Amino acid sequence: MKIYEIKAKRIIQPTKIPGADWVINHYSGCNHGCVYCYARFICRWRKKREKWGEFVDVKINAPELVARESRNKKGRVILCSVSDPYQPIERKYRLTRKVLQNLNSELAVSILTKSSLIIDDIDVFRRFKKIELGLTITTLNEKVRQAFEPFSSSASQRLQALRELKKAGFYTYAFVGPILPYLTELEEIFREVGPYVDILMFEDLNMSPARADIMKVVADHFPHLVERYRSLSVEFWERKVEEIEELSVKYHQKVKIYFKHTGTLRFS
Repeated sequence: MKIYEIKAKRIIQPTKIPGADWVINHYSGCNHGCVYCYARFICRWRKKREKWGEFVDVKINAPELVARESRNKKGRVILCSVSDPYQPIERKYRLTRKVLQNLNSELAVSILTKSSLIIDDIDVFRRFKKIELGLTITTLNEKVRQAFEPFSSSASQRLQALRELKKAGFYTYAFVGPILPYLTELEEIFREVGPYVDILMFEDLNMSPARADIMKVVADHFPHLVERYRSLSVEFWERKVEEIEELSVKYHQKVKIYFKHTGTLRFS
């Protein structure tokens, strides 16, 4: 893993991510190394030839930039879109914590992570009048998690983090994305995760950014699914929408669905 300390010229950027106005990427790159991650597109603009998961740019002046740039901002800001704000190097840099300490507390904040490190900043979260805290949970099966998300927190650690955040009184959500076909057990997630979140969000698997890597993991760890992954269709995802809607009624759980394949993912 190569870590580069750099200085950014600007840190708060407008975004078309649904439900957000601004995004802060104080880290660029991620050492969670998730196989399916769409954010690997940033590699094409790097002069260095590292693969996704092999580098992280640390924008060490982010806290100072945030303090200045957020002063007159309004709306909702999300951390992050091309990284994870609580990836392992946060233990060393505490950059996410510093960014939050300097961010205009009148802004609404949305944080999504795959790491149980998020609970370390409960005290800082209380600065904000509006804040939502999310954990990505693609599976509760450790074999599947280790295959696709090798350096992230375990599923049980993420579930415990959601319990603690909800107990502390925060608005919480689980981002079930991407759904891993034939591997993500949706009803198990509704049953086990639902009690600790205000909403469950779902995203389909976009194979395009990392098709070869995804198929290699499937072939190496779940060879019986290779042909099924090759033949994924819009109809498959339409059935998943129906399943989510039925489970939402069964478990009295609020949901949002962001599926590229069925047109429910919209960027305004």
